[in-house]
Amino acid sequence: MFDNKSILTSIRHFPPPITKPTRDAAPAMEAPRCPQLLQRRPPSSDFRKPPNLNLSRCRPTRSEFSKKVVELPSFRRLSFSDLSSSSSVRLNEELSHAFAAGLHAFQLSELRAITHDFSVSYLLGEGGFGTVHKGYIDDRMRPGLVAQAVAVKLLDIEGLQGHREWLAEVIFLGQLTHPHLVKLIGYCCEDEQRLLVYEFMPRGSLENHLFRRISLSLPWGTRLKIALGAAMGLAFLHGAEKPVIYRDFKTSNILLDSDFTAKLSDFGLAKMGPEGEDTHVTTRVMGTQGYAAPEYVMTGHLTTKSDVYSFGVVLLELLTGRRSVDKSRPKREEKLVEWSKPYLSSGRKLRCIMDKKLAGQYSVKGAKEAAALALRCVSPHPKDRPQMSQVVEILQALQNLRDIAASCGAWSSSPAVGRNHGMPASPQPAGNRRRGTSAAK
Repeated sequence: MFDNKSILTSIRHFPPPITKPTRDAAPAMEAPRCPQLLQRRPPSSDFRKPPNLNLSRCRPTRSEFSKKVVELPSFRRLSFSDLSSSSSVRLNEELSHAFAAGLHAFQLSELRAITHDFSVSYLLGEGGFGTVHKGYIDDRMRPGLVAQAVAVKLLDIEGLQGHREWLAEVIFLGQLTHPHLVKLIGYCCEDEQRLLVYEFMPRGSLENHLFRRISLSLPWGTRLKIALGAAMGLAFLHGAEKPVIYRDFKTSNILLDSDFTAKLSDFGLAKMGPEGEDTHVTTRVMGTQGYAAPEYVMTGHLTTKSDVYSFGVVLLELLTGRRSVDKSRPKREEKLVEWSKPYLSSGRKLRCIMDKKLAGQYSVKGAKEAAALALRCVSPHPKDRPQMSQVVEILQALQNLRDIAASCGAWSSSPAVGRNHGMPASPQPAGNRRRGTSAAK
């Protein structure tokens, strides 16, 4: 049995694929990197890559990847000479030994076949990692495979982050299994090519349902179900024997199955949490603007409470139907957390910012409790934020509330715009314009 440090050393020094330099290559556009992403996000919304890249840091290092990795007992110790001459063949061997029972090592030809040579017709989306294509595998491909649709993520070989994030996904999702984590079926490491094969999530991302689709809005009950599922996924990661910090919690990384069960995807930025007497992990700031905790952005100090902050932002998006950052809105409304905070502690004010697409079809008490929870999660002080296990308990208690706002007179379909700072004025409930109902207080 080898210790954690020797195992990490075995993984950390596998070099990224060698690619030919390109002349005057345009910088890669950053976007959410999830299998069911349908549109590209403008580069200003993501700060995963620092403005001045040091090309010598392409290879994973102790500071960039992680000082700690979940123990892989089947990894054998490798000498420095082995590591310095390692190739995709050796990397395949090591991964196969580590995950023999859980992951399938696919050949590139197999993945080309199931995606029709990565046809545009099968394209699901495109992100910072590369392109994602839909494919179909059958149980005759190899023993142990179940016939199903899959999402195949293809590394952009010109990218600088791809190899490290590809390896992180294989390591974490190769070991972590939970109903609210997307399932990694296998991977491909052939020459310079790096691919990942996931279960296919037919309803795509939460981002698409909240902000991009023209179809019917998500009902209140479905929103709570998604919030609870995502919270349970984070609680599982944080409650592991060696806690995992997800670090990239956002609507585009929450995927939905046919029953709207939420699953966390894209573990390329995940890190092991602090151990022993350590209170935090210090790392380079990476993530998506609007979701990252302020103390992490300022100091690079990462804890599980950083994920809690990001969850609070997503919960606000579910309540309001607004993006975490929206440059198309007036300046004072661009940042969701700052704009919404004055409304979250009062039921009377809260109804002014609830998503209009809900049309009052939400629980008044449930919305108040969810808003109060979101306010705690986005506290500027990490110690004031709840644990994700506490978040799960609170959300579970809200699942069956039936005091619908439109039925109890606590919602108006056409709120007026107030004169104070251009913010919406509190609408008076129908049938009682002078005094709010007790349920809305």
